[in-house]
Amino acid sequence: MSHASFDLVIRNARVATASDTFSADIGVSGGRITQLGTDLGRGEREIDAAGRVVTPGGVDAHCHLDQPMAPPVRMADNFDTGTRAAACGGTTTVIPFAAQEKGQSLRAAVADYHQRAEGRAHIDYAFHLIVSDPTPQVLNVELPALIAEGYTSFKIYMTYDDLKLDDGQILDVLDVARTHGAMAMVHAENAECIEWLTKRLEAAGRTAPRFHAHARPMLVEREATHRAIALSQLVDVPILIVHVSGREAVEQIRWARGQGLKVFAETCPQYLFLTAEDLGIDDSYQGARCVCSPPPRDKANQEVIWNGLNDGLFTLFSSDHAPFNYDGTEGKKPGGEEVEFRHIPNGLAGIETRMALLYSEGVLGGRITLEKFVELTATNPAKAYGLHPRKGTIAIGADADLVIWDEREFVLRNTQLHHAVDNTPYEGMTLKAWPGLTLSRGEVVWDGREFHGHAGRGRFLACGTPSLQPRQSGRSA
Repeated sequence: MSHASFDLVIRNARVATASDTFSADIGVSGGRITQLGTDLGRGEREIDAAGRVVTPGGVDAHCHLDQPMAPPVRMADNFDTGTRAAACGGTTTVIPFAAQEKGQSLRAAVADYHQRAEGRAHIDYAFHLIVSDPTPQVLNVELPALIAEGYTSFKIYMTYDDLKLDDGQILDVLDVARTHGAMAMVHAENAECIEWLTKRLEAAGRTAPRFHAHARPMLVEREATHRAIALSQLVDVPILIVHVSGREAVEQIRWARGQGLKVFAETCPQYLFLTAEDLGIDDSYQGARCVCSPPPRDKANQEVIWNGLNDGLFTLFSSDHAPFNYDGTEGKKPGGEEVEFRHIPNGLAGIETRMALLYSEGVLGGRITLEKFVELTATNPAKAYGLHPRKGTIAIGADADLVIWDEREFVLRNTQLHHAVDNTPYEGMTLKAWPGLTLSRGEVVWDGREFHGHAGRGRFLACGTPSLQPRQSGRSA
């Protein structure tokens, strides 16, 4: 009897990449794709895709897992539960953040984060850095060394007291990015405006969760986005503006692209599917579940974000998963108390629902092409952070990270999800698709009903140089 040609063959796949869609069999050996073609030889194992769509496994390039928080607050998901949820939602690579605390060395932050991930991750992972204390030691020694070791992206905050940098510090960090070929991500909101508005609201007794959105109007995102673009232009380095929520920030990015500046942009499901009303229409505390920054805007603004996804303004689509329980003492009610909006932990769960939401409403809703879906959820994130072509594509030599999609209608319930969070902001939504099978390096980690990962099988990935090229959006100046 002849030997099998492959470890695994996926038959009759409708293969979707960022550039095209075609019918093929996919041959896998040693965890990698070794052949694409018709009538491939026998596989040790065979899976019949039966004409269903097969996409690359998702790369969630912006998520927070087990990030150190000031007690009593604690994130609900660690690397075990977070990567389990990711896999069940069709994501096979995650890039969470190793966050430096002020006064701490960046190297110590990275060592701590490796300890949190070690032996727990079910799928592959890389780290972004968060630079909150750019001392001469960090700028001249630690950051260049870490970039060389495969931590080629870092996040700069323009808001949050314990994380924010001033413009001079931002310029210093951008200069390191330029010299060493790293990707700088920017959380763009004007901290001084937010603080001024927050104090005014508090003085008037307006402290319910819904006022979180009042303290962060689109203007504060617009101003900070404009300033981030100017700072990157001064240093002459590409930047990526993360979790863009609003029309006014979008207009700034369109202007920058028109000037030929290398400004990339990311958005997230909450800006397509939630509005400020999800933070509450009255003073009840329920809206605390959806407190995130920037906050969701209005219905008309959702269309602006959809248009940006469709026309190339947005380079990638991430979850910004920041998981906090609503009940208990460690999440949205710190110490078990209903607190003023200023003190509500920011963030919501999205690592498991990101892919299905965009597939259901974007691809099956006729708003974006299947190729655009792949580009936004897998290929561009892998390129932006130096993981392509190993991740983010279906090509010979790439890791066999694959999703076979089941197109069927169902009502989403938090009880169906695999994260450790007690709520999903998308509870009760009707979705039109969910991953029927997720493969990580050729192994089935989700079969459509049950999870098959095991803690510690996920590997740490050192990232290479970012390989994104900006797409001109609108006319060049």
